[in-house]
Amino acid sequence: MARRSDHSRDEIREMALAAAERLINAQGYKGLSARKVATEIGYTVGTLYLVFKNQEEFILHINSRTLDELYQAMETTISTQQVPGDCIKALCRTYYDYAAAHSKRWLLIFEHALPDKDALPDWYQQRITRGFEMLEQVLEPIVATHNQQQVGKAARVLWGSVHGITMLAVTRKLDVVGVDSVYELIDSLVENYLAGLTR
Repeated sequence: MARRSDHSRDEIREMALAAAERLINAQGYKGLSARKVATEIGYTVGTLYLVFKNQEEFILHINSRTLDELYQAMETTISTQQVPGDCIKALCRTYYDYAAAHSKRWLLIFEHALPDKDALPDWYQQRITRGFEMLEQVLEPIVATHNQQQVGKAARVLWGSVHGITMLAVTRKLDVVGVDSVYELIDSLVENYLAGLTR
């Protein structure tokens, strides 16, 4: 067992988050526990809670890393696209691709809920907001006649719809609707939604 002096607080934080991600990838959310993480990194559970306030904060930090990775993947997608409509399709496909490739970590974002009395901390809310802002930025030239509030609403409706398709696909319930290709659904959704917005 490592001693507290062996690693800095930041190093323990990084070790714990990396260990948690490995556990989630292997066993899903239900396989995650503070005891397992502590054992994995050679520290006590008590040491973990000197670094993280509680389990809720620990999971938010895990989820924030997932959101950071997803955002980076979407940034890369934007950098390779020139036509706004194609860019939105590509962003929506990227969202699905990331969720499919990292399904257990992605699902944790939506499976874990804070107690009702707890609000999301600002640093976490900012990660959610910037994803919508990215989609709004790409939507703006397509719906130039809409005001900022309408663009924000459109971004959230579009994300909610793509998220629904993605959730069905990741949880293997998409075959219920009888469509073989997730991309086919995503592209159809984007094309028809944008057509409605610009009509």
